[in-house]
Amino acid sequence: MAQSVPKRKIKDSVFTNLFQDKKYLLQLYKALHPEDSDITEDEIEDVTIKHVLIDADYNDLGFSVGNRLMVLVESQSTWTLNIIIRALMYLIQTYHDYFKRTNQNLYGSKKVNMPKPELYVIYTGDKKSIPDTISLSKEFFGGEKNSIDAERTGGCGHYDDAV
Repeated sequence: MAQSVPKRKIKDSVFTNLFQDKKYLLQLYKALHPEDSDITEDEIEDVTIKHVLIDADYNDLGFSVGNRLMVLVESQSTWTLNIIIRALMYLIQTYHDYFKRTNQNLYGSKKVNMPKPELYVIYTGDKKSIPDTISLSKEFFGGEKNSIDAERTGGCGHYDDAV
């Protein structure tokens, strides 16, 4: 009798399936922003990158709150500094989709409107020493100032980005 092998990405599947329900998206948003107690499910839109028929990049969770906030969340069971690059790639794709969905012209002279980004990583792997802060410029460019940076600050797994 063949031994069944557990699905490698089971934690990822549970995470992404849970937040397909707007009720849980609202709870997550309120946990991240307790000061915004008036928010409703109607103001939250799932903007997770999904590629069903093609093999392409996708993220674990993305949602927007009105036209003012874009939240991307990644669930990781294996720690890697590369998550900071992947999070930025997901953010760019999500903004691309947002501009198309809102019929904004990036090539026109009128400034586009865009929601403020928040990038989070939830680490579910074995406990080990994970730094409180990681920075794209520090980790990949020797700390040199550059045109774009993203860093993880605090214990909650939040990425602040500066462009």
